[in-house]
Amino acid sequence: MSVQLSWFVARARRRFAMSRECSLLLPRVCAALADPRQPGSDDTCLEKLLDWFRHLAAFDPTEKLVQDNPCLTEFITSVLALPEPSPSILSFTLRLAGILAASENRFQHLQEKLLVRLFGRDGPLNSAMWEDASVRSGWVEGVHSMMHHQPALHFLCNGGGIDVIFTLQGDPSLFVASAANQLLVHMLTFSVESEATKPLSTKDCDWPASAQMIIKHIEDSLQSSSASHIKQSLKLLTSLFGSCHATWTEVLWLGIVKQIESFLTEETVQAQHMLANLLLNVAWSPVFCDTEGSFWALVTSALERLTPVQAGPLAVGILRLYKCPQDVRIQALTVLLQPMDCILRAASQPLEYAGLLDESVSDPITVESLLSSKSSCASLLCQTLAHLEELLSLIRLPVDLPYTSLLRSLMTILQFCNGFLSPASPLGSTISRILINCFRVQRSALDVLAALSERKGCDTLIGSLFDVLLAYLESPNTSPTVLKKTFQATSKWLVRLQELSCSNSQWQQTEKILEDVFLVLQKRLCSPCWEVRDSSLEFLTVLIKCLRDQDEFRQSLLSSEVPRLTENLLEDPESYVRASAVTAVGHLAFITFFAPESPVIGNQCNKENTVAKLQEILSTDSEGFPRRAVISIFTKWLRQGCIGQLEDTEQFVSRVIQTVEHDLDWEVRRGGLELVEVFCSQTVCQLGLSECPYAPVSSAVSSSIHQNELLQIFCRAKVFSFLFRSLCDCDKPVGQRACDILLGLRDNFYPISTLKDSQGTGDSPAGRGIAWLQRTLGQGSLAQNFPTDGDNGVDFQDPESMMIVLGTIDLEELHDELNKSSDHVEKSPQSLLQDILATVGTTEENEADCY
Repeated sequence: MSVQLSWFVARARRRFAMSRECSLLLPRVCAALADPRQPGSDDTCLEKLLDWFRHLAAFDPTEKLVQDNPCLTEFITSVLALPEPSPSILSFTLRLAGILAASENRFQHLQEKLLVRLFGRDGPLNSAMWEDASVRSGWVEGVHSMMHHQPALHFLCNGGGIDVIFTLQGDPSLFVASAANQLLVHMLTFSVESEATKPLSTKDCDWPASAQMIIKHIEDSLQSSSASHIKQSLKLLTSLFGSCHATWTEVLWLGIVKQIESFLTEETVQAQHMLANLLLNVAWSPVFCDTEGSFWALVTSALERLTPVQAGPLAVGILRLYKCPQDVRIQALTVLLQPMDCILRAASQPLEYAGLLDESVSDPITVESLLSSKSSCASLLCQTLAHLEELLSLIRLPVDLPYTSLLRSLMTILQFCNGFLSPASPLGSTISRILINCFRVQRSALDVLAALSERKGCDTLIGSLFDVLLAYLESPNTSPTVLKKTFQATSKWLVRLQELSCSNSQWQQTEKILEDVFLVLQKRLCSPCWEVRDSSLEFLTVLIKCLRDQDEFRQSLLSSEVPRLTENLLEDPESYVRASAVTAVGHLAFITFFAPESPVIGNQCNKENTVAKLQEILSTDSEGFPRRAVISIFTKWLRQGCIGQLEDTEQFVSRVIQTVEHDLDWEVRRGGLELVEVFCSQTVCQLGLSECPYAPVSSAVSSSIHQNELLQIFCRAKVFSFLFRSLCDCDKPVGQRACDILLGLRDNFYPISTLKDSQGTGDSPAGRGIAWLQRTLGQGSLAQNFPTDGDNGVDFQDPESMMIVLGTIDLEELHDELNKSSDHVEKSPQSLLQDILATVGTTEENEADCY
């Protein structure tokens, strides 16, 4: 071990070592917890106590922890001596013992006295306490914690503990059963990796003894007639192949593969649904990525034999693999697309367009039967659509999807759901009746439709697609949640439409679609349902963000009633709608007021009226959401250089921060700080003091003229009073942001070398004022009635005073204090031990009424 590493380890051990105060409190805590007369301690405190012991044990593997604190072994002994200990205390004791025994040194120290009585046959296993699930859980977790060295493994296997774990796999508590499963996976992996002396083969003698016991249990369970035992072993194998990718897992797989294959044909077992997860985990393991023949033949067989619902997750998982035989990938894609192909074929007979598939993997009648059933139709389609969306979210697809046919199938599903399609086939009529107004399927189909907008190959259907989308936007039967999804899909396809019109000169089609969209939007903005109005405004905002530079879009928008209706919604009775209206109006301004050549023949009065309305909302709206939206829009305008076209930026910022500094919503106050940060950044850059927005200059500001000018601007805008007041804000995120901004400002005036140089303030009024400010800032959020008028000797509007303050106040110390967790004291081990003592106390203390 290098000297540097040794030093680091020693330092870490000292840091995590038990303090003297804790070592004095611990015996009292142990005595109180072991005392059956005391009320039980809070489970949360016990969990925190175990976390502390994990840290202590992890950084010092020696027996020093138990030697220096004999109260720990005394506590365990005391609990074991109780005739009926509390289940929570017994569970805690088992877990604590496991943590202590995690190192071989401490294991040897504890073994003779305690571990057999805790985890052996004479312990809780054969007591009435074992009936409590928390005790069984504590036993499993304790064993898992200590299973990091061979003595612990041998102790458990030789003492019969492994048979207990096999039994717990079928525990009625799902939590205990899952923990037992994970423990067996850990034991098998640890046994093979720590005890194997040579590469493993399929012969039993090559496996280490402990691993051999577990593998034999797996094989016996798989060959048993008990469905529950089979399922338990399949779960274990699924976890193993999902977490361990060592080469020996292939040896294990070859020993069980025949039995796994038989489950595909044995309907009596009813474990087919578990096989998909197992095969998928094996397929994702790098050990099997180059396997030829047998494994992929089994995957192919599973795709053929499993039901569409069972095979779907396996198919999409296979399609995400980049290393996979092409024929298997095609088969997986066929399984995934089969329900979509069935929809297309059901829509019309004979089939008007090319289907998705040339041939099916499984019997098409199975899929048709599922889609014809009311209980399974929606579930199958939603699962298929979710898998397609998952595939489409990948940046690079390892397989080519038939996008045009897929889009046609999606449109058919949506038309089935709103009753706009009258299928000629009996199957289509059945599916249409099942899907009518099925919101789940509509939402899923619209999600996939939105994802398809980013894929090429659907251009020929774009006119028909917008017919379907507009039908949903117009229909009064479209639910608010489905309408929101429709808006999202429409916005994505409108962006795609603009790209196509630019390249194909399809101006007339684009203009007609935009005109139709805005006509529908006008109606939706007047909806009596507030969710619809809100979604409509969000849709408008997204469109402006994406398309505001397109002439056709701007002309269509401004020739409609949408801008007027949007502004009217600033007075909507619902606060969510007012907030969305603020955001929409703010983005509309980029077209109506701030565009270099605004297409609107507006005047300064209109611009000022809009700003005045937003400032009124910021000052008077009773709800926080609209006020947050206003400060966000103001910041966006300022960041994009638009405020200067309205009025003097300095006055604007001053007026806004004087409004927000007293706002009751901390997010509004923090939004005001963001506005100030942008203002400071832009002002510094405009004066040529920094090349990058809000990046500190590499050296001190060279020009005193620029220094003075900058300070005067900030003082006139009342930036400093706002920032220093915010340092004492009762909501920590506000103080943290203010401190970050002040640190950035200070670095524009002082190089590091000159900080904290004597400013010559001494006993002067300025010096006394700075001392007062330092004391006030030290109180943080406890500071009362923070004055900013200079009564205490600090004039926040005086540039010279602010220059001195920036160089004198220890902002780094404030920054560290503000970034401490609010419960950093309460989370200390000493505080935890004191809390436990206060909770359990002594019998005499608890006799008093706590109220």
